[in-house]
Amino acid sequence: MYSRDNHPELLYPKKEEVSSIEEERQYEEVVQTNVFNVMLNRRSQRKFENKAVEDWKIEMILAAADTAPTAGGFQGFEIFHVNSSEIKVKLVEAANKQPYVNAPLVLVFCMNSERVKMNFPPNILKKFSLQDATLAAAYSQLAAHALGLSSIWIGMINEDKVMEALGTNLVPATILCLGYPQKMLQPKPKRSLIELIHTI
Repeated sequence: MYSRDNHPELLYPKKEEVSSIEEERQYEEVVQTNVFNVMLNRRSQRKFENKAVEDWKIEMILAAADTAPTAGGFQGFEIFHVNSSEIKVKLVEAANKQPYVNAPLVLVFCMNSERVKMNFPPNILKKFSLQDATLAAAYSQLAAHALGLSSIWIGMINEDKVMEALGTNLVPATILCLGYPQKMLQPKPKRSLIELIHTI
């Protein structure tokens, strides 16, 4: 399914797999995107168009997650790409009935500390896998914004209900909901660096 599995050196799908002139134009724009512009302009979005996300964009988002730094390079996380409408409804319930969880593209990032083959206590390995999962989700958010999509990070979740909906024993770190925004929102003001940074 994923072209990067056959070409691990590529973050993006092979150019010949982009199927139209418009998609080729978008592809070229994304390849040349300035990452700082993406970070400055990203904004959480709760209202999405009822429009499917193209497969090639989904693959780019997942490939971006795969490049995130992880503890020891062990990638102590798993991603559940939720296509099932029934499971999305269950995730809405598991996320305190937040309706925007039922988005065109839903990714659940779960911790998998068993992948982290390091000689540390279990609580440290769990912390590593939580960090791995959240970094992967953050990389996915930036990739999505570069592709003209928006996202909302869902942190208020009932872990047990999410695990039941997914049919897994892996603990979720976050649900990432993505899609085309109904309206591209302007970024909110952030703290000034002089307030944020503590030089000691």
